[in-house]
Amino acid sequence: MSYSDQYKDCVWADFKTLERFMVEVLAALDVPRGDAEIVADVLISADKRGIDSHGIGRFKPIYIDRLENKTLSPITRIEIVKDTPATAVLDGNNGFGHVIARKATEMAIDKANKNGIAMTVARNTTHYGIAGYYALMAVARDMVCITGTNARPSIAPTFGVENMLGTNPLTIGMPTDEDFPFLIDCATSIAQRGKIEAYERTGRSVPEGWVVGSDGKALTEPSEILKRLTAGTAALAPLGGIGEESGGHKGYGYAAAVEILSSALQDGKFMKALSGSDADGKKTPIPLGHFFIVINPEFFLGKSIFKKIAGDICRELRNSQKLPGAEKIYTAGEKEHDAWLYRKTHGCPVPQALQKELTSLRCKLKVNVGLPWD
Repeated sequence: MSYSDQYKDCVWADFKTLERFMVEVLAALDVPRGDAEIVADVLISADKRGIDSHGIGRFKPIYIDRLENKTLSPITRIEIVKDTPATAVLDGNNGFGHVIARKATEMAIDKANKNGIAMTVARNTTHYGIAGYYALMAVARDMVCITGTNARPSIAPTFGVENMLGTNPLTIGMPTDEDFPFLIDCATSIAQRGKIEAYERTGRSVPEGWVVGSDGKALTEPSEILKRLTAGTAALAPLGGIGEESGGHKGYGYAAAVEILSSALQDGKFMKALSGSDADGKKTPIPLGHFFIVINPEFFLGKSIFKKIAGDICRELRNSQKLPGAEKIYTAGEKEHDAWLYRKTHGCPVPQALQKELTSLRCKLKVNVGLPWD
């Protein structure tokens, strides 16, 4: 199957139009234009890299809905709680995670540029889009970045069925001497909520083993899963799956580590405090935490050595013996680079359900931006 055949029921839309549309919608909801441009840039960057689970498909259900139900502040007021030469603690006051995270990453890069290693953390922030966006900010400066965030409870601990931990990505970006960096950007669950939302939009069943109900049985219907995740009667399996036999305890451990780093250094909220509703079921803000560690290779033996060895490792991995019948071995970030090489001339695939959602949003807010499927 060719790359385009995977999206045969979609309209291919140019990125600039979709980005402009998001900016205008956010501006109509009182988000300052500069902040709106940051949010749109993070979301469209996901679509450019083929990460449709975190692109414009999440624009309405995550950000617009939360603006409208007042669980997300349109004005992002960032407070610097503590600032040292190599560290910083930020408070986002329930503003846009994208804006807060970009500020925190910029601070970490500047500090690592002066001191070699730096770490910044944030509290009272919100969903920040693809974690890889911030790692790539450091990579563009020939630095290493490790970032993570907690999220609404959706992962059950090993031998449990209650959703306790978020999908909690642990993301690492490293520069190489190739055309693309090494970038591992994924959840510590088998799949994240956004991927299940993508399955729902395209009418596909979720693979068995991704989600477990409170009765211990596997769930595959995406609409039911999303409702039950919110209600707390279903949970995602950690990386490795259910139990210890296939290594689920490892994914569980990594998810817990990200939860700690996203809350303990910044005195932030964690686990059930991020459920998004109070005891009466009323929607409430979800005060997430993030962390950003930046390492400057120049303070070791230099960026050239680092990039060459990182590239050599990736090349040796790709050139190793393949599984019989396998076409290719990839390294982390390569598939996303390939997606960009195709999409930079074709644009973003927009399925019919998302077309209707965006058209409805445009009409509701009287936004004057033409969309490719008009």
